[in-house]
Amino acid sequence: MHEPTEPVTDPIDAAQIDAAQTDPTLLESAAQPPTRTETDSLGAVEVPADAYWGVHTMRALENFPISKRPISVYPDLIVALASVKQAAARANREVGVLSDQKAAWIDDACQRIIEGEHHEQFVVGVIQGGAGTSTNMNANEVIANLALEIAGYGKGRYDVLHPIDDVNRSQSTNDTYPTAVKLAMTFSLTTMLRELDLLRVAFGRKGHEFHEVLKVGRTQLQDAVPMTLGQEFHSFATTLGEDHERLSETIKLLSEVNLGATAIGTGITADPGYAAAVVRHLSAITGLRLVSAPDLIEATSDTGVFMTFSSALKRSAIKLSKICNDLRLLSSGPQAGFGEINLPPKQAGSSIMPGKVNPVIPEAVSQVAYAVAGADVTVMMAAENGQLQLNAFEPVIAHSLLQSITWMRQACWTLRVNCVDGITANVARLDAMVASSVGVITALIPFIGYVAASTLAKLALTTGRPVADLVVEAGLMSREAVMAQLQPSKLSGIRPITMAMPLVDLKGEPSE
Repeated sequence: MHEPTEPVTDPIDAAQIDAAQTDPTLLESAAQPPTRTETDSLGAVEVPADAYWGVHTMRALENFPISKRPISVYPDLIVALASVKQAAARANREVGVLSDQKAAWIDDACQRIIEGEHHEQFVVGVIQGGAGTSTNMNANEVIANLALEIAGYGKGRYDVLHPIDDVNRSQSTNDTYPTAVKLAMTFSLTTMLRELDLLRVAFGRKGHEFHEVLKVGRTQLQDAVPMTLGQEFHSFATTLGEDHERLSETIKLLSEVNLGATAIGTGITADPGYAAAVVRHLSAITGLRLVSAPDLIEATSDTGVFMTFSSALKRSAIKLSKICNDLRLLSSGPQAGFGEINLPPKQAGSSIMPGKVNPVIPEAVSQVAYAVAGADVTVMMAAENGQLQLNAFEPVIAHSLLQSITWMRQACWTLRVNCVDGITANVARLDAMVASSVGVITALIPFIGYVAASTLAKLALTTGRPVADLVVEAGLMSREAVMAQLQPSKLSGIRPITMAMPLVDLKGEPSE
């Protein structure tokens, strides 16, 4: 029987308990964490005293207890937000609307966040109303309070440095948030592309390892003509390389930002020189070649780039899932299936069937692909439902795409490390299937004709006799001529390994 656990209580020392016997309010106050009072246009709110966030973040926590996932689950988004705010502070100082001292405090606070500090303070949920306003406010408040701490002041001293008047100067959520989302996607995509390329390399290496391993090709799950296992794996590497190129092309699209547009694209509240300055500073901070959108009103309302990016990501995910399905088929068995390759055994496959091992890694990767495809539908619907000068649904777009990128990166990693690198070929089984395959007669059509080849193919299937023997017995070709055409190089079109596609180099080390 399950034993009940002791109730968990906050530790209170004996002196506090003794004092509380005469004044119970002392015990209540001792158990409550200290708070500070912050106000907004709706009134006063109590905020945890040690929190770097403030009233606007507190309201978001109360209003959106939906996903139970804070925006800090996407570190690239937090770094992107801090980068935007840092660029804004530098641009505001440059155009003369923010003092050198305040700009320096904000700059320092942002740099610490960029370097990984205080990410846990970004607590608003990934799903939120307000087109990202809660995320922007969370960033403003954390940066302001961290800057105040750097300056030697207590949290909440907004008379010295204000989250909106100073940190959010010359900005609106409507230009800072989508810009930060584009940056975050670029950062995340860069690391994902690295893993995708490492996976491509892994398949390419297997292609070389299996270069001369002959097998039966299949179309529509029926026996076709011979090929090599190396050709099959090399094709996997090629298709992943194509996806790498298509995804890389989206980085240029993500580099067009609407920073400086403020509320709807008119640049209201911003100095005329601010937009150019802030994009220039943000480019320097991130190392990206960012450009200001030619039409800021259009750029503020349009989310087409996210649909394009999502579509490219879905394409890559679905093609990766197709490869995983092929791996599952090729390794099926081990006795009653294809059994052409062996996937490395990773865990017990059944709670009832002893010795069963399942292709769990390809299965997991395919499930990621299904989630990415679903996210693409979410992005499409969110993009379509934006009205007039602003799309209010960018938070779900950001969450959907950042989650997809993250999952794809990890899927590529686990497929490479826990599966592809350890794949081996069942050479004896492959040789036996090629030897008994009637598909090899296709190679003899130029010499005996289609009609004769078709007749002998049916006879081979009926009798189980080798095609070569039937062709020789029919007097259509000599034994030597038949065997010359049934060599692996003739059947599959492979060339010596020195003439094959060069082995791709492994660039860099696996990401963490």
